[in-house]
Amino acid sequence: MKVAPSLLSCNFARMGDEIIRIDKAGADLIHLDVMDGHFVPNLTIGPAIVAAVRPFTALPFDVHLMIDYPLDYIDAFADAGADIITFHIEAMSDPLATIDKIRSRGVKPGIVIKPATPASDIFPYLDKVYMVLVMTVEPGFGGQSFMADMMPKVTAIKAECARRGLDVLVEVDGGISEKTVGAAAAAGVDICVSGTGVFKAEDAAKAIAALQASDRKV
Repeated sequence: MKVAPSLLSCNFARMGDEIIRIDKAGADLIHLDVMDGHFVPNLTIGPAIVAAVRPFTALPFDVHLMIDYPLDYIDAFADAGADIITFHIEAMSDPLATIDKIRSRGVKPGIVIKPATPASDIFPYLDKVYMVLVMTVEPGFGGQSFMADMMPKVTAIKAECARRGLDVLVEVDGGISEKTVGAAAAAGVDICVSGTGVFKAEDAAKAIAALQASDRKV
């Protein structure tokens, strides 16, 4: 399994150093949570911060837009250095137009579902996206508990992709640690986002290696 440490849990006063530390520790991607204070009740970073930290690593930037109108900001985040842009099916922008815009910028598109949203809501878009992100907490704040009851969504998405011959990655985000990652691995998750589980670990390299190895234990 690939591991995408979430910068939401890093020391914001030393973001560049934190990215270098996590890169050296063996991360596969860097996950950046963008919140607008409307779609979710929190404010985080914007394109300027993404651009500012882009030079600190060559790892792919996995940018998760938790904003009302993602279509309006695709150019800004593409210009800032995003490699993957995921947006919520529950947002206000038209999903197909948003996916098309992301692709037009040479960025990989992904679609996200909140815990209350059924997996079937994103089935019409599976042939158009690179990745599906299944939230395993309510989006907005880090440090929440993993919702294991979201794993049937993962298996349903995986089954639908297999039925249609689609190669779509499934990512989970929220409450992922060495204690909870086994359930994700068993469901077939390809990428796990981990914030406090990596950034607050005594040994980030050990924490990342344990998450990466989880799919070899099921």
